Amino acid sequence: MAERTGGGLRLGVLGHRGYADLPAIMHTLLELSPQLGLELAFESELCDYAPPGTTRLTEETAVDALLTLGGDGTLLRGARLVGERQVPILGVNLGRLGFLTSCGPNELDDALRRLAGGDYYAEPRMALHASAVDPSGRARMHWRSLNDVVLHKGGFARVVRFDVQIDGESIGAYGADGVVVSTPTGSTAYSLSAGGPVVVPTVESIVVTPVSPHTLAIRPLVLPPSAEVCVRGQDGPEELLVTVDGQVGTNFAAAESLVVRRAQRPVLVVRFPDATFFARLRRKLGWGGLADRDGPA
Repeated sequence: MAERTGGGLRLGVLGHRGYADLPAIMHTLLELSPQLGLELAFESELCDYAPPGTTRLTEETAVDALLTLGGDGTLLRGARLVGERQVPILGVNLGRLGFLTSCGPNELDDALRRLAGGDYYAEPRMALHASAVDPSGRARMHWRSLNDVVLHKGGFARVVRFDVQIDGESIGAYGADGVVVSTPTGSTAYSLSAGGPVVVPTVESIVVTPVSPHTLAIRPLVLPPSAEVCVRGQDGPEELLVTVDGQVGTNFAAAESLVVRRAQRPVLVVRFPDATFFARLRRKLGWGGLADRDGPA
């Protein structure tokens, strides 16, 4: 369980304005915060919901915890905002799946009380550090990822060949639409859709999954967390893109490589004792039967 000493809980808040439940959630949050001793800081997109003079949340704002209001994408955005800082993130799911989030909108009251009281577990989730590296070894851009980093083709409907190296050793050339390098957390995201394995989040590893491979012999790889993965496209650089957590990225320049390794520090995700990974698998991914198919008539 988490422990706090002295003062109120400094809580950063970010959210997705596209969800219809957001105004009601913000109203509940503002009502509860004085009772629970929450000192709120809102990202700029939410400041019109907040009272005048409320602290604005930026990457430099000192917070004890982060509240994300939306879906998994909002939580991933929050993870990038806190960066290497060890700030626990409580995700409230306002969408459909919300696999990374900790609770739904109807559970917000209880979740905030437990957060303020330290009645939660800050589960460390392995993150990735990725770089676009030129042939001289100079890194042009860096990213931090909680889910995955993907090197993939642009708009051309043809197979691209990717050279893949693990710790400097070539494991072969992949003819595919792309290559997903994911964390255990990201194993249930794009990697899963591409045929990758489900990895329990606390089993630290790096998963390399080809997207629509042209050869049946090419299969996903589960690597130790200490591995360094290097992916380079053999075709024209104007066709290649890198996408991080499905949200940010860039075009690849000529002869650049995508180099991915374990990040120095994990992301802390708030979990409550009664909510397990396998319970989320059953509920969110339909393991054990689909309710509309296998439920009582």
